[in-house]
Amino acid sequence: MNNKKITIAIDGFSSCGKSTMAKDLAKEIGYIYVDTGAMYRSVTLYALQHGMFGADNSIDTAALEKAMPQIKISFKLNAETGRPDTYLNGQLVEKDIRTMEVSSRVSPIAALPFVRKALVEQQQAMGKEKGIVMDGRDIGTVVFPDAELKVFVTASAEVRAQRRFDELKAKGMPADLQDILKNVQERDYIDSHREVSPLRKADDAVELDNSNMTIAEQKQWLRNIFEERTR
Repeated sequence: MNNKKITIAIDGFSSCGKSTMAKDLAKEIGYIYVDTGAMYRSVTLYALQHGMFGADNSIDTAALEKAMPQIKISFKLNAETGRPDTYLNGQLVEKDIRTMEVSSRVSPIAALPFVRKALVEQQQAMGKEKGIVMDGRDIGTVVFPDAELKVFVTASAEVRAQRRFDELKAKGMPADLQDILKNVQERDYIDSHREVSPLRKADDAVELDNSNMTIAEQKQWLRNIFEERTR
């Protein structure tokens, strides 16, 4: 492998395993990994902590827009896990942003144009030096349209629902396959149809349908493409 550093953008639908692929590749090749979903979750947590959600879950958008310049999100490598932890204004929030309280409110926050604009600017600043793997919904189309490697990950809704169902069952959590499938399909629709930065495959992205692939096979596929691009 040579020392030519590139920018790697990995986009795709929910529950298609793109974060696992992105994290593993970054660790293997010594690149920085940025989980853009964690950034939108951090803004959601900030809004919760500062009473910006009404009883009906409506958002005080004026207060949040005013606060955006004060919201600083950073990542630090966790030596134990070998993966980055998320910090909000210097405080470790990795566990706090994964709660149901945040999960159930992140979509409306992520749809706010001023939130997307601020976070895209932060993401672009992080990628200035290259040597970065970033995953999300709009990395190859909006954040890094000039990325040297763009991957668009997809899998059938049924396969993704089954994976999430198996994951929940393994954790001993209640799960209904039909409910999960409905949720996957609804998220696909919202992600693909929102006004700002909808989810779509960049014209120059390589598509990976991983419906019938193991995690090990996906890792190898991504590694091979990376090697090709950095030759």
